[in-house]
Amino acid sequence: MAESLPEHDRILQEIESTDTACVGPTLRSVYDDQPNAHQRFMEKLDACIRNHDREIEKMCNFHHQGFVDAITELLKVRADAEKLKVQVTDTNRRLQDAGKEVIAQTEEIIRCRVQQRNITTVVEKLQLCLPVLEMYSKLKEQMNVKRYYSALKTMEQLENLYLPRVSQYRFCQIMIENLPKLREEIKEISMSDLKDFLESIRKHSDRIGETAMKQAQQQKTFNTSLQKQNNVNYGRNMHLGRSRILESKNEITLKRTFEEDDEHEEEVLTAQDLVDFSPVYRCLHIYSVLGDGEIFENYYRKQRRKQARLVLQPQSSMHETVEGYRRYFSQIVGFFVVEDHILHVTQGLVTRTYTDELWNMALSKIIAVLRTHSSYCSDPDLVLELKNLIVVFADTLQGYGFPVNRLFDLLFEIRDQYNETLLKKWSVLFRDIFEADNYSPIPVANEEEYKIVISKFPFQDPELDKQSFPKKLPMSQSVPQIYIQVKEFIYASLKFSESLHRSSTEIDDMLRKSTNLLLTRTLSSCLQNLIKKPHIGLTELVQIIINTTHLEQACKYLEDFISNITNISQVTVHTARLYGLSTFKDARHAAEGEIYTKLNQKIDEFIQIADYDWTMSESDGRASGYLMDLINFLKSTFQVFTHLPNNNNDHAAMSGKVAQTACMSACQHLSTSLMQMLLDNELKQISMGAIQQFNLDVIQCELFASSEPVPGFQGDTLQLAFIDLRQLLDLFMVWDWSTYLADYGQATSKYLRVNPSTALTLLEKVHRGMKDSSKKNNIFAQFRKNDRDKQKLIETVVKQLRSLVNGMSQHT
Repeated sequence: MAESLPEHDRILQEIESTDTACVGPTLRSVYDDQPNAHQRFMEKLDACIRNHDREIEKMCNFHHQGFVDAITELLKVRADAEKLKVQVTDTNRRLQDAGKEVIAQTEEIIRCRVQQRNITTVVEKLQLCLPVLEMYSKLKEQMNVKRYYSALKTMEQLENLYLPRVSQYRFCQIMIENLPKLREEIKEISMSDLKDFLESIRKHSDRIGETAMKQAQQQKTFNTSLQKQNNVNYGRNMHLGRSRILESKNEITLKRTFEEDDEHEEEVLTAQDLVDFSPVYRCLHIYSVLGDGEIFENYYRKQRRKQARLVLQPQSSMHETVEGYRRYFSQIVGFFVVEDHILHVTQGLVTRTYTDELWNMALSKIIAVLRTHSSYCSDPDLVLELKNLIVVFADTLQGYGFPVNRLFDLLFEIRDQYNETLLKKWSVLFRDIFEADNYSPIPVANEEEYKIVISKFPFQDPELDKQSFPKKLPMSQSVPQIYIQVKEFIYASLKFSESLHRSSTEIDDMLRKSTNLLLTRTLSSCLQNLIKKPHIGLTELVQIIINTTHLEQACKYLEDFISNITNISQVTVHTARLYGLSTFKDARHAAEGEIYTKLNQKIDEFIQIADYDWTMSESDGRASGYLMDLINFLKSTFQVFTHLPNNNNDHAAMSGKVAQTACMSACQHLSTSLMQMLLDNELKQISMGAIQQFNLDVIQCELFASSEPVPGFQGDTLQLAFIDLRQLLDLFMVWDWSTYLADYGQATSKYLRVNPSTALTLLEKVHRGMKDSSKKNNIFAQFRKNDRDKQKLIETVVKQLRSLVNGMSQHT
């Protein structure tokens, strides 16, 4: 109890001295103490309150009089305060009335000051905005006049310099939003201009190419004329007299060339004159400023590649006219001239690598197109013009730095085709010449006609020169014409070899090879076909042989002709030789063979009309009519051979050799045909009278052979062609079977050329004929002793012959 009292005092002190908000913890401690502590604390609190009330009462009693005095003083002041209030109110009213005007003026001053400040602010802001507006107005004006590159620069200045200063204004935001749209508009407009430009250069490519090719050709002509002029000046000191004439001519040519060049300089336009390149420059700069330069480059290259493919696509009928090729080349040259111009005036839009890649692609396509379309050309003049166009085309592009070696390689392929077309053309010419020829020696009535002929063909014959006019040249009219056409072919072939940048040696070699083709293939084929034609007779064939001999001799003059036009000596270089010797030799051999064939065919025709009566009892006593006609034909034919002009020893030897071979071949063929007639399987029986008649015909053949129808045979060489027939007929006419059988197999046998099988076949036919004749004459003939003996003899001979034949077969 005593312990809790001090604690309660402490709590009361804390309550009196502590802020009301902090009393909570203090009061809580009252309840945390001993039981009944709350009651005791309340008692203590009541005691404390009673103490404080007593102290307050004491204090009020002490100050009560002073309070009463103060209230009294306050009541006195109240009346004065009312008076003061009235005075102050009156003063305030009067003051308010006096200050109304001042207030009005002050408010006016304040309003003016605000306006002045606003005006100053507006002026300052306008000074910031005016440049922006001026630049934007300038931008619009540039857009209107299509100065897009300048407009982009103005936009750049607006964005980087002017707009940031006034970015807080609404119009500035509108401008900022419009600038990307303007950029896109500029890109679209510039791209549209570029597309127009691409369309324009596509349309003008042919004119640009034509202009460039014309300039290249003029430059080449100028260089050629200048080179000729230099050659003339060089040769002046060596051949002064002749060179003066050449020099004057070349100076006139060179002057005319200069004048033509001056005239063309005013007419010829460049690529810049024909096409406005400003759109592509503009578009390139615009896209570069916009940071899309790579996009523009890719688009430009892609579109140009497409145009390149279109340009490289030829028309289906291009090969029909030279204008088709010229238009094709002009478009390609125009395309690459534009690309070369773009390459040199722009930075990176096209590169040398890009143009080289594009050119290689185009070159492969061009070569394929030319290889295909040139194969359709059948006119050598068109092929030659195509070659000239290709040369100008290649020279033009080579002048712009494009490699063109593959084009010149292609020209060598086209050269072979050109030669083929020439060969076809000359084949027709040769056929026409052969068709128009009369195949008779050329008559010359006087010296003038003779000089005309030898001026066309290199003919020399001292023996013929000694003869008086009129006279005949051994060859026919086709020989000089063929020779002239061969020279014309060489000229035509030379035209293609010009401007191919090849040496004279190569050109010489090309000319000789093409001439060899003309001789060995075209002319040889025409000669072979001519020889095989049905209307070509023996006389014509002999004349063809003579003609080929002269053409063969003229080959050396053709070689000299080629050497002269190419300035290549045949001695100093390994030049190809002309193969005319083999060509004309083959033609002669073919003509000779055709002579022999035609003679044999004619003999066969006579043999076919032979009409023997193989059952006749006796001969007519004279040779058969068909055989006499055949012999007369052979005599007249060989007279033609012997009457050919033999002014030249070679001609005489040649015609004599041909005549001898033809005569021997005819006699051998006649002998073989007569032998086959006797041994024909369809012929079953022959009478002795028919054998006698046949013997008379063979005698006529022997007489013909011994009459020397063609001079030059030694002894009875020609008669030996009928030796087989003669021995066989002698055996039957003499009926010398005992001698034949006894001497068979001996070198000295009288019937050495009679084969046992041949003798057996003919003997069986004679035997059957004798049997049939005996039956018809007398039915009792079989009982006659002579007939029986002859029959037995024949049977005996037949047996012996069969044994010989069997022995020969066994031996074989």
